[in-house]
Order: sequence, then structure tokens, then C-alpha cells
Amino acid sequence: MSTAATGHLAGRHIVLGITGGIAAYKSAMLVRLFVKAGAEVQVIMTPNAREFISPVTMSTLSGKPVITEFFSANTGEWHSHVDLGLWADAFVVAPATACTIAKMANGVADNMLVTSYLSTRARVFVAPAMDLDMMAHPSTCRNLDTLRADGCIIIEAASGELASHLSGKGRMEEPEAIAAAVERYFAARCTMSGRKVLITAGPTYERIDPVRFIGNFSSGKMGYALANEAARRGAEVTLVSGPVHPFDTLPGVKVVRVESAREMLDAARRAFSDADVAIFAAAVADYRPERVLDRKAKREHPGEGLDSIKLVKNPDIAATLGACRRPGQTLVGFALETSDAMQNGAEKLVRKGLDAIVINSLQDQGAGFGTDTNKISIMYADGRPTLEFGLKSKADVAADILDNIPTPLPSR
Repeated sequence: MSTAATGHLAGRHIVLGITGGIAAYKSAMLVRLFVKAGAEVQVIMTPNAREFISPVTMSTLSGKPVITEFFSANTGEWHSHVDLGLWADAFVVAPATACTIAKMANGVADNMLVTSYLSTRARVFVAPAMDLDMMAHPSTCRNLDTLRADGCIIIEAASGELASHLSGKGRMEEPEAIAAAVERYFAARCTMSGRKVLITAGPTYERIDPVRFIGNFSSGKMGYALANEAARRGAEVTLVSGPVHPFDTLPGVKVVRVESAREMLDAARRAFSDADVAIFAAAVADYRPERVLDRKAKREHPGEGLDSIKLVKNPDIAATLGACRRPGQTLVGFALETSDAMQNGAEKLVRKGLDAIVINSLQDQGAGFGTDTNKISIMYADGRPTLEFGLKSKADVAADILDNIPTPLPSR
């Protein structure tokens, strides 16, 4: 166990949720490992968990009173699930029973553990533990898929002898492996420390008149996930965002909101000269109306322009900035295709002068605009093999992208 040596858990706030399963006895060792590595641990137990391991044991090991209910029975003190969720740097549920997994996946907030889970902004780790038939049941599989799509990291159950004396998949992974998974997550957060990252996200709107525009269906979710993950890894992030539905403020991210392609280019250009990495994830409109009307055009007045809108090309932001790149910068583009995805992506990689391009296709179910998931390939300009990934949450896709693009040393 390398946790103590590497120090990536030192000073971290970890909420450990314990549910009512026989594997709860392993949680005592997990608390010891976290505390030994320098983390501060707050334990939340479901009412059933108290039947398997004593809150006194967990309180002694963590050095904090264990929370099991919304209110303290003797004093009426309220335990704020919101404060707990915001306090956490990581939220670990181990063991996670089928019941709790179902509640988390469906937002059934009837205990402190699930209510705190719904309030947290931290990365969530789920370590399932149950009998093999429960583990394999379609409802459990669906619920775990939902949690994955929501950005949770599932620490897969191991196979072996279970409490039922049957043998199969369902054993909670060992505490050392769970602690190591959390440690790796925080280690990854340091990989971009000192680097400046520019990310574009969302659509652009090209005005026709005061109430109409040319645009597309981009939600901005992929670009926002990339910005969030880069900031988690210690980067100084500037996110140039087209018009999207409101997102929560991203910690450590400077967000510049724009509307049109030309506004996006201007904002991106201001951040580009200092950027070590530029990721062009926005779905920029290729064309805009040559003339923008200053009042709403009427359908019954054909001469006002709606019957024949003349379009002109918008600037290609990635190609424009790539033409003035300095040595050492890494440029990454996106290609969303409806056909011949790899061929079209390869052409864009060369034409725009990128180091890598992220390719996805609307032919893949669950990928593309507006979804919480994506399925990508990463193609490189230097000839290294193209990487292909399965369908994942956009949070996990963002991690895959940042794990696998060339990351230069900080230029400062």
C-alpha cells in the first residue's frame, strides 16, 4: 500500500459511507488506512450498518463522532447533509449494498448517507458488496450503470466465497485496493499542476435578427467536464463557453461566456498565447448570416430577408489559433461525425494542425450532443496508434482524454 509514502491523501477530507452488509467489518481497516495516510475521515452509517459494526469502533478509528441519523437523539442537533457533502474531497461508499446502490441511482434520500451523497460535489467511489445473484440481477446492473453515467467510480466487486457460502462475484474489494483507488484519483489531480489550459465548449449562436439565430444542439457538457477535470488535476483553466443551460460554477475555472463564433475566437485568442494546452471542444457554427437585422423579420414581408439569408463562413478557431502556435503548445480538437468518422477525423487532424483529435459519432447510441455519456476515439498526429474507448460518463471521458493527450511542461 503506497498511500502513506506518496502523500496524495494527506489533508484530504473523506466521507466514508457504510451500509448494512457483512463486509462492513472491512470498513474499519479502510478507515485506518485513510487516517494513516493523513486523511481526515467522517463516517456515515445507515441504520442497518449498526447491526454489523459498532459506531463506537468507527468513531474510535476515525477520531470523529459517527453520523447515523439526521438529528442527535439526545440534543436534537441537526447534522447538515449539505455541509457534509461540501466538506468532502472524496465520498466513498464501502460496502455498498444493492439497496443503497438503488437509492443512490434513483435519488431516494431517506437516510443521511444518500442525502449527503446527493449533496456532494466530490468524486464518489462505490464498492459493491452482496450475494452473487443480487450482484448479477438486471436491476443492480442497471443501477450501477446509472451511477457510472453520473460520474461515480465503481470499484468492482471481487469473486470468492460469500456470506451465503456460495462462491462468485460479490465480495467487496479489499480495503487496500479501495484506498489505492482513492489515492490514484488524488494523484491524478496533481498531473497538470502549473499548466495553463484553454478549453472551448458549447455551441455558438449566429444571429439572424433579435429573436432568431443559427445554432446547433451542443449542450456544452463535454467541454465543461474537461474543464472540471483539468482543474481537479491542478491546471489553471480558462473555459470559453458558448450559450448553454446554466452550469454550477466550476471550482478553479475561469469561465468566459460568449455567443458567436467571432466572439469565441476573440476570447480564445486572449487566453491562447499563455496556454500550454488548448482543447477545442466547442461546436462552432461554420456559417453566419452576412447581415443581421436590427428588428424582427416578418414572414409576411418577403423582402426583409428570411426567404433568402446569405451566409458567410465563420473563422475556424482551431486552425486560426494553430497557425500562430508557439513551440511546446499542445492542441486538441474534436470531430463529431455522422458518417466516415475516422476518415473525417483524420482529415481534420491534418487540416487544423492539431496534435490529437477526439472523434465521436452520432451513430453510436449514447454519444454526441445533449447526452451525459460519450464514446470516443483519440487519433494522434505523430502516428501513434489510435485509442478507442467504450461508452462512459462524460466525466470519465474527460479523464481519458486528459490521461492520453501530450501534456507539455509548463512554459513558465
